[in-house]
Amino acid sequence: MNSEITDVTNLIGWILFDADCRLCVGLARRWGPFLHRHRFALVPLQTPWVRERLAISDNALLTEMRLLTPLGETFGGADALIEVAKRIWWAWPFHFLGHVPGVRTVLRKAYAWVARHRHCRGGACKLQFIRQRPRSKRVFFEMP
Repeated sequence: MNSEITDVTNLIGWILFDADCRLCVGLARRWGPFLHRHRFALVPLQTPWVRERLAISDNALLTEMRLLTPLGETFGGADALIEVAKRIWWAWPFHFLGHVPGVRTVLRKAYAWVARHRHCRGGACKLQFIRQRPRSKRVFFEMP
């Protein structure tokens, strides 16, 4: 790999996040020290070796956070969170919950919703929606 990667002998995995997402960066800053103590490294998905290693399209690359293990396993989204929980003793109940029939599906859908709306903080998506509407439809009141 390269010098950006910490000593892999004790590393459980790399948590890969979108460095262009304010929510993702905020969560990485908040949880980074804790995850580092539990032998996870946080690395942006935009890092060249990550893009090369995952070998997926740019569109798919930033759809969800991922967990990459030293054995080469890759988990994404809710599945990645469940795998991280498996490796932290007090978070193991979340891992267990992920194996209850139907729960993983709900967790995946919830994660996907948050991931799709992660750039909406501060009303950004509402502004984008307003910009996309045709001008003729922007009226306060319309007579029949």
